Amino acid sequence: MQMTLDGLRVNYTVSGSGKYVFLLHGWGANLELYKNIAEVISSRYTVVSLDFPGFGGSEEPHEPWSVSDFAKFTISFISQFDCDEVILLGHSYGGRVIIKMASQENLPFKISKIVLVDSAGILPKKTFKQKARQRFYKIGRKFLETKLIKMLFPNALDAFRKKMGSADYNAASPIMRQSLVLAVNEDLTPLLPKISAPTLLIWGDKDTATPLSDGQLMEKSIPDAGLVVLEGAGHFSFLEQPYVFQQVIKSFLKIS
Repeated sequence: MQMTLDGLRVNYTVSGSGKYVFLLHGWGANLELYKNIAEVISSRYTVVSLDFPGFGGSEEPHEPWSVSDFAKFTISFISQFDCDEVILLGHSYGGRVIIKMASQENLPFKISKIVLVDSAGILPKKTFKQKARQRFYKIGRKFLETKLIKMLFPNALDAFRKKMGSADYNAASPIMRQSLVLAVNEDLTPLLPKISAPTLLIWGDKDTATPLSDGQLMEKSIPDAGLVVLEGAGHFSFLEQPYVFQQVIKSFLKIS
């Protein structure tokens, strides 16, 4: 399904019936990756899976978006379904957006429950090596962006970016790269105590993208939160331990 919202074409799916659950994907992914989750939940709820702008079948924003921009857009999207109470489930970047939304006051709907799966949002402390690498990248980029160097070596800047950047950064368009930079440099830790909805945290103990320590910090900071650790699973714990993941979800959402 598609709709046009705030001037952007948006791709989404709707399945099941009952109260609404909105499923928000991680960075670089799309709603297709979460079909098995949607299938389980739709046995009792109406599940709406969204491709964020810039991902999957949704149109890219016309300018770089911060997490707040994605949250504002998602609130507008949810409001199109005329529901006064929702459950939110987000993986990785989707968790960032949920944290932003759930910490706000006067939303047009009530958030009754939250599920955060290997969620992003905690700003890691940079090691000396990481700080040095970041500084080297900034200096190198500035040098390679000069007119003379661009004229003499037109492909040098792209090659340097590919060498220094992460896989997500390299795979993104210029607008989405800037959006990613805005996201990874924002610490959402101060917002966690403002989340009032009961929150289930599901984490892979082998997650290296958003380590288990992030989940443990979220459990301590969110007033009504519980953490379930999936042993042997990484950042995509719902794919690596699907049976256990589904049982945990069913219990939390009271799906028989």
